[in-house]
Amino acid sequence: MSRWVRLVAAVVAMIQIANLQYAWTLFVQPLRDANGWSLSEVQWGLTVFIALETWAMPPGGLLIDRFSKRMMMSLAGVMCAIGWAGIGWTTTIWQMYALYALAGFGAAIVYCGSIGVALKWFPDRRGFAAGIIAAGFGSGSALFIPFLRYMLQNWGHQTTFLVTGLIQGTLIVIAAQFISGEGAPAPVVTPAAAVNDSVRRQHQEFTPGEMLHTMQFYWLYAMMLMMGIGGLLATAQVAPVGKSFGLSGNIVALSVTINSICNGAGRFFWGMVSDRIGRELTMVIAFLIQSASLVGVMALGPNNGTLFVIMMALVFFTWGEVYVLFPSALADFFGARNAGSKYSFLYSTKGVASIIAGGLAATLFESSGSWGPAFYGSAALALVSTGMALGLMKLPLPSKKDLPATSATAVVHQ
Repeated sequence: MSRWVRLVAAVVAMIQIANLQYAWTLFVQPLRDANGWSLSEVQWGLTVFIALETWAMPPGGLLIDRFSKRMMMSLAGVMCAIGWAGIGWTTTIWQMYALYALAGFGAAIVYCGSIGVALKWFPDRRGFAAGIIAAGFGSGSALFIPFLRYMLQNWGHQTTFLVTGLIQGTLIVIAAQFISGEGAPAPVVTPAAAVNDSVRRQHQEFTPGEMLHTMQFYWLYAMMLMMGIGGLLATAQVAPVGKSFGLSGNIVALSVTINSICNGAGRFFWGMVSDRIGRELTMVIAFLIQSASLVGVMALGPNNGTLFVIMMALVFFTWGEVYVLFPSALADFFGARNAGSKYSFLYSTKGVASIIAGGLAATLFESSGSWGPAFYGSAALALVSTGMALGLMKLPLPSKKDLPATSATAVVHQ
C-alpha cells in the first residue's frame, strides 16, 4: 500500500478526534445549564479526557506494536463513538468523567497509530508528514464549528453529542482499514542537494526502554510539558475567558473557528520550517512568539474583540507545532523504529499540562476572579522552554555506549 494512502487515512482519523478536545469549549455552558455543574467541575472533565488521551498512549503504543494497527484503531473508533455520544445523556458528573475518559483512551490509540505513520513511512520528510497529520487534529474541528453551533442552538447538546459521536467513530473505523503497520518503508533516495545538514539524524535505533535511560529524553520532556500548558489553557478556557472579558458569543465562536485553523496551519508551517532550519532553531522562534501572545491575550484582549481574536489565534499558531516538532525531534534523536511507542512516553506531558490548564486554572479563576495568573504564568514557562531549546542545540545525539549496564544487558538479551 502506498505511503500516501496511509498518510491520507491518518489525517482523516485525526480529524475525527479533533472535536473531542477543541470543540469542548462550546459544550461547557450547555452542560452547566443542563446539570447545574460549576465551571471547574466541567473543566475537570477535559483534564480527565486529556489525561487518558496521553497517559494511555504508552500502553496503547505497545498494543499497536504487538497487535494489528487496523484492529486497534477500529476498536478505538468504537470507544470514541460511545464515549462522546454518551456525554450528553449523563446525569451525574462522574458519569460524564467516565465516558469522556473512554473517548480519551480511544483518542490515544488513534493519535499514536496515526503519528506513527509519519515517523515510520516518511523518514525523508518527517516534519512535513508529521505536520500534515498533526494539522488534521489541530484544525479538524474548524470544519465542524459552524455545524456544532447550529446543532447546539437548534437541537440541543444531547442530540449534538449523539450525532457527532456516531459520525466520528464510524469514520475512524473506516480510516483504520487503510492504515497498516505491516512491512517496512522502501528506501528513500534523497538527492545530495536536498540533504539538510541543519536537521540531525540518529543512525542508531533506540528501544523505548533505552530511550528512557537518556538525559536527552528528559530534556525534551521538560520542554514539551512547559509548552503544553499555555496552549491547553487557551483551548479549554477560550469561551470562559471571552465571557469574562465581556465579549459576545459570536466573537467567541469566531475565535474558536480561527483558532482551529491557525492550530493546524501552524503545525504544517512550523513542521516544514523545521525540515529546513532544524528543530531547535524553529522551537526558539515559535516559543518566543507563543510567550508574547499569551501576555497579549491579557494585556490587549479585554473588551476588544478584534485583538482578543488576533492574540488567541497567535497562541494557537505557535502552540500546535509542539506536537510536530517534538515527535520529529524524538525520531531524530532516537530513531524511527517503534516510533509510536517512543512518542507515547513524551506525549504523556499533555496529561500533566491538562491538570494545570483545565481544572486548576478554572479553580484559580473562580477564587481570584482573574485569568491573569494562569496566562502570565504560562507565558513565563514558554520563555523557559525557549532557553532550553537553545540548550538543546548543544546537546549531542545519545549513544548506546553511554547507556547504563543494566540497559545494555537487556539489549543483549533482546
